[in-house]
Amino acid sequence: MAKIKNIELGEFPLLLAPMEDVSDPPFRKLCKEFGADVVYTEFISSEGLIRNAQKSAKKLDIYESERPVGIQIFGHNLESMLQTIEIVEASKPDFIDINFGCPVKKVVHKGAGAALLKDIPKMVRMAEAMVKRANIPVTVKTRLGWDANSIVIVEVAERLQDVGIAALAIHGRTRAQLYKGDADWKPIAAVKNNPRMHIPIFGNGDINTPERAKLMRDEYGLDGAMIGRSSIGNPWFFREVKHFLQTGEHLSKPTITERVAVAKRHLEMATEWNGDVVGLLETRRHYSSYFKGTPDFKPFRMKMVTAPTKEEVFSIFEQVIQTYK
Repeated sequence: MAKIKNIELGEFPLLLAPMEDVSDPPFRKLCKEFGADVVYTEFISSEGLIRNAQKSAKKLDIYESERPVGIQIFGHNLESMLQTIEIVEASKPDFIDINFGCPVKKVVHKGAGAALLKDIPKMVRMAEAMVKRANIPVTVKTRLGWDANSIVIVEVAERLQDVGIAALAIHGRTRAQLYKGDADWKPIAAVKNNPRMHIPIFGNGDINTPERAKLMRDEYGLDGAMIGRSSIGNPWFFREVKHFLQTGEHLSKPTITERVAVAKRHLEMATEWNGDVVGLLETRRHYSSYFKGTPDFKPFRMKMVTAPTKEEVFSIFEQVIQTYK
């Protein structure tokens, strides 16, 4: 049984990764319904929260149906990170997650995210101070190291655990890799198999089939799988993984009617949460994945991503059902 402090997550939980412009409340709700055990918000800038920037504050929206849910924050300034804790706790998440792994240039150049992998003492100081200030568990998401010559994750994990971090999610790439090449899970397993470690260790990176999730559980011995890009436009992936872990069999893929129903519901929830204009824009990135593998679908997808109103998108959805049923 994996636990973050006293939060029970079940046997080998599946976690929805924090993804910028993806892991918003509508998408998290869908993933939860299809089997995600834990969800994370998009990563939120500590500086943006302190300034009460509208986009950052909006990301704090969480709902009872999502629990357990973690709010993920990032930043380079310790005092700013500490100031955000009270703001974040007011939204009543189950835990706070610190992003020490984002490889994106605009984040790293500010000394945040994966940049902390070049300054482990600062990373540890920040984690320790946040654990002491927070009234709820604090977790961390990070990477193996800065580059292939600095795979420091075993040491980093020990030091973060020593200062009170309650769980660790590790992406199996270095910062230098960005999202290229293959994720290497062996260093993550080395963290889990370190006899000093007792907190949950979740693996992330390239969990793109149910078989890969089973491999992470059975051969690498990790406590759970954090799923990111494979879930975009594919909230069914959590259900498929769970079914395979329990039975060893593959679920049949959703029908075109099911795909349309979920895509439509996603758009409805997105516009209700974020308004017609932003909600419409935010869901466009999901359409190619919702209908992946549908033959000759490109003309429909182009219509979907250029339609100016949700009513027109709904009309296109109906055309899709009539064409492919």
